[in-house]
Amino acid sequence: MQYSVGVDLGSTAIKVVFVQNNTLIWHKAIPTAPGQEALANKVIEEGIRELDISKDDILGVAATGYGKNLMNSADKVIDEVSANALGLHLLSGAAAKVIINIGGQDIKIIQLDANGKLLEFKMNDKCAAGTGRFFEMAARILDTSIYEFAALSEQAVSAAAINSTCVVFAESEIVSLLAKGTPKESIIKGLHESIARRIAGMMGTESVEGVYLDGGSANNTALAEAIEDELFTDVNVLKYPQFTVAFGAACSLQQ
Repeated sequence: MQYSVGVDLGSTAIKVVFVQNNTLIWHKAIPTAPGQEALANKVIEEGIRELDISKDDILGVAATGYGKNLMNSADKVIDEVSANALGLHLLSGAAAKVIINIGGQDIKIIQLDANGKLLEFKMNDKCAAGTGRFFEMAARILDTSIYEFAALSEQAVSAAAINSTCVVFAESEIVSLLAKGTPKESIIKGLHESIARRIAGMMGTESVEGVYLDGGSANNTALAEAIEDELFTDVNVLKYPQFTVAFGAACSLQQ
């Protein structure tokens, strides 16, 4: 049985997946750095070794993400919105109607029809806070690992007020709050609520169902809960939300 390989060349991470019969078999992510094609090919070779297969067992390689056009060796190039839509449609068992994808440098809102086809697409402006880079900035200032954000947020007695939608101004707000002695737990909770408000504003006032939070930030359970509270609806998170786009790219080889 052959494998389809999906490569998501994102702004902060390169994700590679091996897929067989629309099932995720193997996955790995590494930080984005210069020479993205060479880095991606090394991860593909690692997957071949760990799965104990040969290159002849690979049906093809599909590239997506910001750096998709740098992958000259790819058999197919697909835009990340289409890959995200297809990947989540398949992985959710066609339950997904709205995708909230928090990437390294943007937030995307993708609405799907019953067949997983794109109905509407929105993306935040480049200066807006709430992206993966924004979380990295906040973690650096707070001297706290991003992986601790969920637990710390849940410990907060109250949320600090963070109103800026620009990374630069939000950074100043965080520094100011720290100078005033505001607990980092409250600041992190405030960050989550600020991002949730931003996402709710992008989505509008219509009630929605079948909402899925996607991207690496989806692993932050406190962020998912903050978005749920803001939207007044359940927000679902898949097991490997960082790899949905790469998975969709791989599956597109068989569409």
